[in-house]
Amino acid sequence: MAHDVFLSYAHADKVFADAICHKLEANAIRCWVAPRDIRPSEDWAEAIINAMDHAQVLVLVFSANSNRSPQVRREVERAVNKGLHILPLRIENVPLSKSLEYFISTQHWLDALDGEIDFHLGQLHECIAVLLERGAAGAPARPQAAAAAMPVPPAAAAPVASVFDPQLLAMLEAALAQVLGPIAKHLVRRGAQFASSAQELVTALSLEIDDGNERKLFVTRCRTALG
Repeated sequence: MAHDVFLSYAHADKVFADAICHKLEANAIRCWVAPRDIRPSEDWAEAIINAMDHAQVLVLVFSANSNRSPQVRREVERAVNKGLHILPLRIENVPLSKSLEYFISTQHWLDALDGEIDFHLGQLHECIAVLLERGAAGAPARPQAAAAAMPVPPAAAAPVASVFDPQLLAMLEAALAQVLGPIAKHLVRRGAQFASSAQELVTALSLEIDDGNERKLFVTRCRTALG
């Protein structure tokens, strides 16, 4: 189903995401939100990317939970590079992490810090309605140049089939999922197309982890399993 808004949030803040979704859809603004809109047999990472391809606005439920969530960071990064409008709704007054600051420090913020959630949801609805009206009125298309800012391996246009043992890939996916969640499957599958050795693949995947200690643990765990 086509939709207008992609909701990005940490699992602990699901009650806020649900409230946003209910408010917007009650006003005929269609939302995409996980896990509701991911079919049981659907690949999680692909579903997220496909959803962003059809959305115009990403609403970020900003809190301490989402601020430290690698999954949320990846969703915001992808949304920026796909040219979506980013609209953060702050539900906690916490400093913005450096990884999120890179993408959304200049965006317009909405605050919902005083507990008047109905009022703030009304403001959010009004802002999104304006953004969608601009798009319908013929605003410039999403900037294609943004995608070019992301580094892509030279062979990305014609990736080769993975030569790695499926059991090895499953092990790497499980280890990475402990840190990054469901998107690990997509990252391992993509990395396996371009890495020339298991060690190179482990190194490439480790760079997806922001926290230095978690990165070291991931590398150690993988190299121990590789022997």
